Amino acid sequence: MTQKEDIKNAIDVMRKGGIILYPTDTVWGIGCDATNAEAVAKVYKIKQRDDSKALICLADSVDRVQRYVRDVPSVAWDLMEIADKPTTVILDGAVNLAPNLIAEDGSIGMRITNEEFSKELCYRFQKPIVSTSVNISGEPAAQNYCDIVPEILEAADYVCWTRRQEHKPHKPSSIVKISRDGQVTIIRK
Repeated sequence: MTQKEDIKNAIDVMRKGGIILYPTDTVWGIGCDATNAEAVAKVYKIKQRDDSKALICLADSVDRVQRYVRDVPSVAWDLMEIADKPTTVILDGAVNLAPNLIAEDGSIGMRITNEEFSKELCYRFQKPIVSTSVNISGEPAAQNYCDIVPEILEAADYVCWTRRQEHKPHKPSSIVKISRDGQVTIIRK
């Protein structure tokens, strides 16, 4: 299967409210349409995670982020542009996303991916994609396809073929919260 076919299949599934497992710029992710509350609820169920713990989204560009977050402080744009490793930025003022994806304080974690597959997937989907690590909440994240437990493989509607053969260490993203007034708090280095 070509990467183009893999992306098309994943998008078809997400447009129907389905759940995908896919390689990202960090660890493997459980993904869905970030604007579909029913799909987001399925992700929480698969992870056995309390929905009060917000999930993050991947986007392909700054332009895409601007459609889903109001009043982004300039320091956030600077950080997204200069980050030398995958960095999730938690921003206040989330809009146009599934309500159960947004944290109680109105914030959302967004990351612009520069990894070839996930960037193209986000670009072709034309919306942010949920990106939470493939694991049961509290268990280690699946760094590679071979690390994914059967229970989660069976719960997904589509498992991407791209990068399944990969066997190398991957780390979760750094996480930084930036408040509307530009105050920066490092959550995870």
